[in-house]
Amino acid sequence: MPPPEAPAVTQAAQGELAAVNKRVPQLDTAGLLSQLKAQPTTVLIDVRTPAELGLSGHIDAPFFFNLTRGQLEFQIEVAVPDKATPIVVYCGVSQRSPLAADTLIKLGYKNVKNYRDGYFNWQRAGLPVRLLDKAPASFLYDLPQEVIPGVWSAIGATAPGTYVNSGHNNNLSFVITDDGVLVVNAGDNYLLAQSLHEEIKKRTQQPVKYVVLENSQGHAMLGANYWKEQGATIIAHRDTAKQMEATGYDVLAGMRNRARDKAFKTEFVMPDTLYDDKLELKMGSWNLQILHLGPSHSHGDTMVWLPEKKLVIAGDTAFHIRMLPIFEDTDTAKWVETWDTFEALGAEIVIPGHGGPTDMATVRKWTRDYLVHLRAKIAEVVKAGGSLDDAYQVDQSAYLHLHTADELARSNAGRVFRAMEFE
Repeated sequence: MPPPEAPAVTQAAQGELAAVNKRVPQLDTAGLLSQLKAQPTTVLIDVRTPAELGLSGHIDAPFFFNLTRGQLEFQIEVAVPDKATPIVVYCGVSQRSPLAADTLIKLGYKNVKNYRDGYFNWQRAGLPVRLLDKAPASFLYDLPQEVIPGVWSAIGATAPGTYVNSGHNNNLSFVITDDGVLVVNAGDNYLLAQSLHEEIKKRTQQPVKYVVLENSQGHAMLGANYWKEQGATIIAHRDTAKQMEATGYDVLAGMRNRARDKAFKTEFVMPDTLYDDKLELKMGSWNLQILHLGPSHSHGDTMVWLPEKKLVIAGDTAFHIRMLPIFEDTDTAKWVETWDTFEALGAEIVIPGHGGPTDMATVRKWTRDYLVHLRAKIAEVVKAGGSLDDAYQVDQSAYLHLHTADELARSNAGRVFRAMEFE
């Protein structure tokens, strides 16, 4: 039965829910905990809306999808292609989830259960949850964490930029030296950049001297006008600047449509200093190298390498936790080639573009290895004379638990197919 705080439903709806709950296998909280331990590949599906998740978060589990009740039938086969996969469906108070679980059973899924206690009871019990806004008093999605002494990163949401997360869906990092602060990524908008600066000022009185743009995406560069107001020098690769010049105002318009009032005071500006392959900065006792190692995710992908610290702020060359996106102009073959140069740096600590600080083995698994896997699968389709529809169906099951996989897996396969047709 639904928990006592479930909203009232009509008598007819109560009858339907009662009938469905008899058909669908049920788990209480203890049962769900036991299943997650015994079957760690269990897929959890939250059928609430993204707005609901934005307000309260979701159960933190390795294999998780947010497939709303209205889109479930259209998205489930991409998210969970193997119908023998263990699945547990839930919502807030177990009213929508039994109906969704029943739908999956009718679609042929053979190991589906409903979590009858619902998300709010899980949350109330103090069990692991993942919040979609970890710093509600700030425009930042999460407050900066110290990775090593002097190096901090505010880890963004591993999700698309939204009004709720204020466009903070990438990592905003900074290095506090004895001769000023270097920031990596300007942020998605003026107010987000200002919030990051407020956090920096809580940790040091040093001024922000440089802001490095990892690429030309909005969340990397649209906050640059705030930093220019503070007297910082904006640094970008020459190819990044070229792309910004071509698309910057369109990117700004898109952000304004999404961010609405949170776009306040954001204006598009170009970088001050351009570099080609390498720019070295000496900031007091700190040596910092701004590097472009070759094509990877976006135009002019840039990273910041601290050789004495064995730490790299890798930008979008490296991903984990969320699935990497492949754009129309992303050259995945060259990205794999660039990876060898990247790994040869010898970094022991990696702050990727998305996902928390980690090591090289982790980002290799979820970036390079994913690219190699996807290219191999698409090569089989091309060799067999297959179509774009065939490409969409290639096996990506080992990666579908990654955040945003439900949005990106299909488009990634299609874009690699279209590129490899002409390789």
